[in-house]
Amino acid sequence: MRPLPLLLLLASCSTPPPRTGAELRISWEKNYLTIHAPEVPGGQFRVLYLEAYCRTGSTDRNWRLTTIPHKTEMLPAPDDRTIRLRCRVDGGVEVEHTITAARGEVAFELTAVNRGAEFVDADWVQPCIQRLGAFTGADQQTYPAKSFIFVDGKQTFLDRARRTEEAIYKGGQVYIPAGIDRKDANPRPHSPDVPSNGLIGCVSHDGKWILATAWEPYQELFQGVIVCLHSDFRLGGLKPGETKRARGRIYVLENDVDALLRRYRTDFPEQAK
Repeated sequence: MRPLPLLLLLASCSTPPPRTGAELRISWEKNYLTIHAPEVPGGQFRVLYLEAYCRTGSTDRNWRLTTIPHKTEMLPAPDDRTIRLRCRVDGGVEVEHTITAARGEVAFELTAVNRGAEFVDADWVQPCIQRLGAFTGADQQTYPAKSFIFVDGKQTFLDRARRTEEAIYKGGQVYIPAGIDRKDANPRPHSPDVPSNGLIGCVSHDGKWILATAWEPYQELFQGVIVCLHSDFRLGGLKPGETKRARGRIYVLENDVDALLRRYRTDFPEQAK
């Protein structure tokens, strides 16, 4: 048998993992993105998209003073698997979103431009995946045991991660990566555990499925107070005329953590490093 040419061997080594997972559809109305997933428990996921654009100094400040008003409109899209949105953020920032559903994932691509004359302190942004009780079979008190991040490279369920209770607002838990100023995070309790990657997720009540999300760049991971999960992404503020980009994923996959990590490393190679 003749050996394969070197180029074919290299190509086979770099082939991305196959796209598996639930077949997804998406819709958007009144600031809510709905992910339709009839194969999985609950049948759908609801995402407040977007919940808030947030200023720096948010950890120790009233939430009303942290959020920047914004309005979102839907734009024409090329097909029924794609949604395009435009957010107008006070101060002159426009953020265009392209959201695409595929097997096992919803992909987010964002471009933010400051069209105003002043710096806009839009530091970090919240997409909120809500009401995960139907998927996890758990309530506000018990769903941390079904939810996970990665600490020291290992899947760590949140009932076993370290927790604190003191903060301006009680309840929930915030996990802040290395390199992010802890003064610029959610004003809920901050865990001393530092996530080793940008994934946060949960497992279905029948143990067959994982829902997980990640963004690049990301500001924090958050287990919230309405059976919700966040990977909140970072813009870092915009100078007049400045453009910044971010991208994200929501995965709905069979419960195979190694397969989730392979997919994540392919989609977010800078975080995998």
